[in-house]
Amino acid sequence: MVEGMSARSVTGFLAAVGIAAAALFASAAPAAAHDQLVDSDPPANSTLDAAPEQVVLTFSAEVLADEGATVVEVTDASGTRVDDGDPIVEGVTVTQPLAAVAEPNGTFDVAWKVVSSDGHPISGEFSFTVEGAPEPEPTPTETAAPVEPTTEPSPTPTEVAPPADEDSTFGDVWPWVAGGILLAAVAGAVIYLLVSRARRAAAQERLRQQADTGGEGPSGD
Repeated sequence: MVEGMSARSVTGFLAAVGIAAAALFASAAPAAAHDQLVDSDPPANSTLDAAPEQVVLTFSAEVLADEGATVVEVTDASGTRVDDGDPIVEGVTVTQPLAAVAEPNGTFDVAWKVVSSDGHPISGEFSFTVEGAPEPEPTPTETAAPVEPTTEPSPTPTEVAPPADEDSTFGDVWPWVAGGILLAAVAGAVIYLLVSRARRAAAQERLRQQADTGGEGPSGD
């Protein structure tokens, strides 16, 4: 077929093939220039006996370290994010610190996004599993000592004075009664003396009058 073609046709055919190959390589060159994830720690689909403290990604070339250009999200088996803080970009490696997890066992998912050195964003995801990690011990809580019931002091019995006996009451009143009787007797004696003196004075006065009149009493015819 080539023998039957003219030189001009062969030249045109070769030129067309060359242009097509150039276009093919030109379109494939940018794709081949993008950075790629070449390694990770923990490795993808690996099984660990303890939850790691960080995830390290290694790329084929340096990735941009601009703020917000690199994002790494890590979730535990319950779907809770455990990535702690911003990722650290150092050349071809990206290190993402992890926080302590409440459920260390199970599958962890890692989703990452970086900006390639040629300015194109690339992303991906992988998983690893943790089995046999000891569960974190709960923080002991202090138990308050039981409060003992306070015993109320029993009321002190008050002594009630017994009722006073009638004899004791009479004994208290008796001196006053005796004093009253004595005073009454004295007063009676004084009155008696005064009355007796008045009577003797009156009798003496009559006798004196009779003596003055000569001892005569009133006469009558």
